[in-house]
Amino acid sequence: MRIATARSLTLLTISSLIAATSVMAQQPSSTPAVTTPPATTTPAASAPAAQTPAATPQTTTPATTTTATDSATKPEDDKTDQSKAAAKPGDATAKADSIPSPGDNMDQHIKKGTEEDVNAVGQRNIGGRGMGNWYSTNWEVGTGKQYSMEVEKSSHLVTDPVIVEYVNRVGQNLVRNSDSKVPFTIKVLDTDEINAMALPGGFFYVNSGLILACDSEDELAGVMAHEISHVAAHHAAREMTKMNYMQIGSIPLMIFTQGTRP
Repeated sequence: MRIATARSLTLLTISSLIAATSVMAQQPSSTPAVTTPPATTTPAASAPAAQTPAATPQTTTPATTTTATDSATKPEDDKTDQSKAAAKPGDATAKADSIPSPGDNMDQHIKKGTEEDVNAVGQRNIGGRGMGNWYSTNWEVGTGKQYSMEVEKSSHLVTDPVIVEYVNRVGQNLVRNSDSKVPFTIKVLDTDEINAMALPGGFFYVNSGLILACDSEDELAGVMAHEISHVAAHHAAREMTKMNYMQIGSIPLMIFTQGTRP
């Protein structure tokens, strides 16, 4: 009997605890229910006349916001106008601040297709035949081939495919963006001398000492571009033409000096 009474007491205490927790859980839900009616009654209590002044500030608020946005955007518009004014090509300050494009410092009245026109690279006839060049491209290729055979007989070539392919790739990229009219044959000489040599007709030799002395690919490309320009401008043929002029000019002196012997 005592065990039964103890069990009944524990059941009663558990049921009382559950009832207490349910009551406590219901109390917060009841409080907002009491507060909600006055919240709903307050807007209902306001007269429609009070809504009319509320409508007037609503009409004024967008105007104030638009003016604020306009005032906020005006400085940005001023900045863009200033940047456009600074981007004019004739302004010296714009050139100092911005990165100049190729040809900005050149004369603006350059004729298209002439030697001064940078945009016509590859289509210009730099050092072509005329009074300054009596020799044809075939003569340059034949002469350069003879000299190249002599060079390869007296020197040792680098045959490493990685080195040869790398130097050839850098050189051919420069040739494609030059005024050269002949294909280039680029080889590497096994020598410690820091130098490169371009023969007429596109026979180009780069010393291994130059490759080791360069700190970057840009330095190597700069030296190779200089040698490629000699071939593109036909400097060897033009030098031969100058020598021919000098020989022709010395003929009258030879004629007049023959009869003046003592």
